[in-house]
Amino acid sequence: MRSILLILVGFSLLACKQKKAEPENATQAEEEMVQVEPQWQVLFDGTSFDGWSYYRGGEISEPWKLEDGTMVFYPPENRPNGESYNIVTDNTYENFVLSVEWKISENGNSGIFWGVHEDEKFGQPYESGPEIQVLDDEGHPDAKNGTTHQAGALYDMISPSEKVVKPAGEWNTCVLTVNHITNEGNVVLNGTEICKFPVHGELWDEMVADSKFADWEGFGKFQSGKIGLQDHGDIVAYRNIKIKEL
Repeated sequence: MRSILLILVGFSLLACKQKKAEPENATQAEEEMVQVEPQWQVLFDGTSFDGWSYYRGGEISEPWKLEDGTMVFYPPENRPNGESYNIVTDNTYENFVLSVEWKISENGNSGIFWGVHEDEKFGQPYESGPEIQVLDDEGHPDAKNGTTHQAGALYDMISPSEKVVKPAGEWNTCVLTVNHITNEGNVVLNGTEICKFPVHGELWDEMVADSKFADWEGFGKFQSGKIGLQDHGDIVAYRNIKIKEL
């Protein structure tokens, strides 16, 4: 009888130890999950152009201005030697979620690039970086050139599935995901997913081949590249720009 009691006590103590150990293990696992969860990094905080520069070099100044927590592009009247004023991040990114708020002027056009590669042979960011269209769909003539040219589109390749863009002069929120690990990209505009696409491989190559970029040497070739904002000759504003690396 005494042996049986000792065995029962032993099992009871072992069970208690296991119960105490489980919460500790669970807590440790939760802490590890928190540690690996990607965190947002602010790319533009509304107070400076730190972390940005002109495409192919140069500190940002006019015609880009800081106004009320936004960066605003005012197209210059004169452009020496046809100068463009596209801007790019100082850092490069490969797998990420990018969140940007944008507001386009009436009849305006601009764009958000990723995978931008700075090289003397590429005069513009769009020669290497795919573009998410920023546009006044109601006023700019490019919107009449097909739905792949309208706001939120993967320019000249994937059309928005729904028309959720706000009118010119109002803020839109664009969330772009590019993930080469899973080969998935998507655009969420104003809370609605409107585009899904591969970001490399055979299906990506087919999309490029069916677009205006088919014969462009560097277009979409760089998985790691800079984020860019376009000077398309129209007033445009951006704010609350942040990125989460995956």
